[in-house]
Amino acid sequence: MKGSNVRWVLFALSTFLLAGPLASGQTIKPDAQRFIAATADQLALGGAGGPNSIVIAGDPNKPGLYVLRMRFAPGTGSRPHYHDQDRYVTVIKGTWWVSLGSPEADTYQPEKMVPMKAGSFVFHPAFGHHYDGAKDEEAIVQIMGMGPVKTINLENGAGARPTGTTSRAPSPAPGTR
Repeated sequence: MKGSNVRWVLFALSTFLLAGPLASGQTIKPDAQRFIAATADQLALGGAGGPNSIVIAGDPNKPGLYVLRMRFAPGTGSRPHYHDQDRYVTVIKGTWWVSLGSPEADTYQPEKMVPMKAGSFVFHPAFGHHYDGAKDEEAIVQIMGMGPVKTINLENGAGARPTGTTSRAPSPAPGTR
């Protein structure tokens, strides 16, 4: 297998393995008074066997506000899709590449993606077509929204699925076809 194919197989496997923790709801638990104070170590993503996403607050599969953090390894991303609820995204680390809005984001064209550097903000309106990912470096984003939220893929007749139960479907590395 080529390097990028191996990366996508590993990404798909990690997506499958993450389905359990995400489906169970919030990863970081509030204290008895419902405060949440999570250290950087508790929110660590990736690395030696670490998760690629973590639910910080709420549950994207249940009614109410949720906050999650996602890690995109270099060369990983999503295919064209949309969500049935608004989502607010802050780039925490690295450069996250995006394609936003119809008709541009209806077809996967990674060469047309726009870079969003650490500190950038992106709003995904409900039903707004988009795709995103990391190219040459790891990217970490924090996503906020109201649950329950579903992700609807635009390619190959893929249907809706709850956002919190799986990560996005693997796709070729941004910048390749």
